[in-house]
Amino acid sequence: MLNVRSFQLSDYSPITQFMQEVLSDECYEETMEAFANQLSWDSELVMVAEMSGQVIGTIIGTIDHHRGYYYRVAVAEAKWNGEVDAALIRALKQRFDSRGVRTVVVPLDEHNETLLPLYRSLGYEDRHFEASMDRKLSICSC
Repeated sequence: MLNVRSFQLSDYSPITQFMQEVLSDECYEETMEAFANQLSWDSELVMVAEMSGQVIGTIIGTIDHHRGYYYRVAVAEAKWNGEVDAALIRALKQRFDSRGVRTVVVPLDEHNETLLPLYRSLGYEDRHFEASMDRKLSICSC
């Protein structure tokens, strides 16, 4: 059974190893810096998906002035057909809602093109997608 939960300190090593396995080198390097920063700011915006005690996905979000950003989605295998990705996105959206986030943004970059149909199927529209960001916010299912 799929379990999506908040990040715990004991997840650091397994999540780091997991992301190194599933993300491209470039995507991993960008993510690790942001992951460390987000953990120091607010670890409640990092969610973990697991099955039978094994990490199979993670999502890193951030909030900036009542705007919630889906920073990175990483999932172990494509065989999940978006099930894990969608569960992570929904869980983080609930977290955003509980924090009073007024606008949710899906940053667009080269890493997230494969997830755009999933976001659309979850009800996200063009107004949720933001192209150029000063920060290197991105979503990756590499």
